[in-house]
Amino acid sequence: MGLGYATPYLSQYQTEAERVLAFMPAGQGVLHWPLDGPRRVSLVDECELPLPDYSIDRVLLVHLLEHCDNLRALLAELWRVLTSDGRILVLAPSRRGIWARSERSPFGWGQPYSAAQLSRTLRDHMFTPTLTARALFVPPLRNRALLRAAPAWERVGNRFFPRVSGVVMIEAGKQIYAAAAGREKRRAHRPVLVQVPQAAGRVTQPEPAK
Repeated sequence: MGLGYATPYLSQYQTEAERVLAFMPAGQGVLHWPLDGPRRVSLVDECELPLPDYSIDRVLLVHLLEHCDNLRALLAELWRVLTSDGRILVLAPSRRGIWARSERSPFGWGQPYSAAQLSRTLRDHMFTPTLTARALFVPPLRNRALLRAAPAWERVGNRFFPRVSGVVMIEAGKQIYAAAAGREKRRAHRPVLVQVPQAAGRVTQPEPAK
């Protein structure tokens, strides 16, 4: 399942996966996909996905996390639909990259993340990060010569300047026992009412009725 603007990345999986779904949030609008054949894209509420529990093996999240107004509800919904061994791959604009500073780029809008911030966000919402990668080192300029040299920019950036990438990507797995552990922790700190011994204070007994 792709959520957000993930359709450019989903075409390669159409022949590999049993089924491929593309969901686009109502606030972003919807695009036709694929261009040939039956449509596989739907306009949805990203916090209430029309899917049963444990029904998706892989989730690709693109151009959504940085624009989401209810991050907790979104990640909780993704946790719900993922299978026990499911994986989520999140792509978000890098806080230190040039692309996050350019308003002409879609990465220049919304909340950018550093790799540490994105990893911590996933951990806080019951996911375990397993792999971090970076991409998009070419500057956000409309120059054909620059675009033709993009593969060289990627090689040099990954090797020498990984922290200034335009995009940070993290793959994470689902924490099965995270919810139960959280409930146990909260239960341990719950206030408990106890009886106060009479020695701590004098208790006045009511006078017998005459």
